[in-house]
Amino acid sequence: MIEALIGFAAIFGLALLRVPLAFSMGLVGLVGIGITRGWMPAFASTAQVVYETGFAYTLSVIPLFILMGNLINEADISRELYRATYRFVGQLRGGLAIATLLACAGFAAICGSSLATSAAMTSRTRTGQ
Repeated sequence: MIEALIGFAAIFGLALLRVPLAFSMGLVGLVGIGITRGWMPAFASTAQVVYETGFAYTLSVIPLFILMGNLINEADISRELYRATYRFVGQLRGGLAIATLLACAGFAAICGSSLATSAAMTSRTRTGQ
């Protein structure tokens, strides 16, 4: 238990020094495994985790889903989808919220990613929109 508290304090201290959390967590994990199991198993374990995480299918498709969401957003499909849903349910009580939820559901069905949906439906980066 005390090792976990020391590790948490080390991560918190590195965060206060403005070290990115990914690096501070990796460093504290490497040192923790190195102290408890030895340095060679720590380096081997770290290399294996980095390799397996880097080639994980679930993490490799996220940028492609974001690209798909941005392409759909730039084609203004998201705006037209929102307008269509608002025309259907806008006159109801809470129609704005219902239209937003339906547009997000439709957009998620098109691109297949809730992360890309939230990125596309919540941001309008062009000026004047």
